[in-house]
Amino acid sequence: MSTVGNGSSPGSSPGPTPAAGARQRRREQWGWYFYDWANSTFYTSVITVFGALYMSSVAALDAKSHPERNGLTPCVDEHGVDNNLVNCDISLLGLTFPAGSLWGYLLAASTVIQVLILPITGAIADRSQNKKRMLGFFAFLGSAASALLFFVSEDRWELGVALYMLGNIGYGASIVTYYSFLPDIATPDERDDVSSRGWAFGYLGGGVALAAQLAFYLSHESFGISESMAVRICYLTSGLWWALFTIIPLRRLTERQAPHGPEHGASVLKAGFVELRDTLRAAKAFPLTLAFLGAYLVFTDGISTVVSVSAQYGSEELKFGNEVLIATILVIQFVAYVGGMLHGLVARRWGAKKTILASLVVWMVVVASAYFIEAGQQFQFYAVAAGIGLVLGGTNALSRSLYSQMIPAGKEAQYYSLYEIGERGTSWLGPLLFAGVGQATGSFRYAIIALLVFFVVGFVLVALIPVRRAIAEAGNPEPSVL
Repeated sequence: MSTVGNGSSPGSSPGPTPAAGARQRRREQWGWYFYDWANSTFYTSVITVFGALYMSSVAALDAKSHPERNGLTPCVDEHGVDNNLVNCDISLLGLTFPAGSLWGYLLAASTVIQVLILPITGAIADRSQNKKRMLGFFAFLGSAASALLFFVSEDRWELGVALYMLGNIGYGASIVTYYSFLPDIATPDERDDVSSRGWAFGYLGGGVALAAQLAFYLSHESFGISESMAVRICYLTSGLWWALFTIIPLRRLTERQAPHGPEHGASVLKAGFVELRDTLRAAKAFPLTLAFLGAYLVFTDGISTVVSVSAQYGSEELKFGNEVLIATILVIQFVAYVGGMLHGLVARRWGAKKTILASLVVWMVVVASAYFIEAGQQFQFYAVAAGIGLVLGGTNALSRSLYSQMIPAGKEAQYYSLYEIGERGTSWLGPLLFAGVGQATGSFRYAIIALLVFFVVGFVLVALIPVRRAIAEAGNPEPSVL
């Protein structure tokens, strides 16, 4: 395998070198795992479960109770009867739309903001080499925003919009910085296992937090509190969970790469833009790295879509109640821990690329099986959920570690920012296909089977990428098993 100089790619600075001692590396790796444990409660609880449950409803209640605030007509139908609350019009920044659309628009706007912010965040992290400080700043920003959602009620739902924006910025920017630590804490041969363990640990943490919160939420009446207050307490505990467990990686992680430049203070921001410009220009010299990123964006869109529409499929097509859907979320979370650990073990023998390909085959089987679930057969639904959990964390974890091998040395945070914004920038394709096929056919069964295209195309693209050559072109040492 050819390398350039000291193992760096042309034009890049020397990359980080993990600690020589295995004991020190393990200490840092365990610290790194705990950030997955810490932040998973934001995506699982704050976004996936309670955000969708709460934000649109409080905005609709405000519109119903105080239509005069925004000059809106009362929330009633043509007969003067109260409408479904999600159809109540609300107004924000001069725009009027149904309250039921608020959550979708909020997620879309958050994605656009992250696409603008994450690349420069990665460039500054690489340029200044203050990754640990930046990880802490964005983690505490996101956790504080999550905790402050406690104060969002029907007459303060606009505050919730701002806090969700800040929470998403903190989450996305901290994830970019967190991913970029992987080469600092693990040798090339360790990265698949470390990445898989981190992802598995994250699902376990998110599952433990969500299980406790759901137990509290479902029994809120026995505590003498309202449903709204129960959700707000879950927001508060999510923020505290994220903040407290973030302290562990901040204490254990060590930065092992020298700064790229001498800038300090505000000048780092300008240097970050220059660094980003240079990286984008140089990225065309690594077409195989970009090809793998493109393949990842295809199949990860399928993965995120299957997860995000599973509740809708279970509710509208299979006619399950909320109890079954909540249990399904927990099944996925806890099985994903086992699946993540299993992927690390398999990759140790087969290598990351072959394990990813095998995982994509399992995804195809799982999606095809979802088509055949009979309405009302909850154990069939649980079985498919277990299948999702088995491959959910591992596929993404090994993609993360394999991608780290293809990144030019010293550009870790920037390339992971491309990784994150690419994922967010294409995440609308799967839901669009699902909704379009569902509308055209009148059946979500055909919509769910249509998602197979993402896994088939992703499999073909990954299979065609010469991974060894991609690693060599990036100037990185080759792991013993690929």
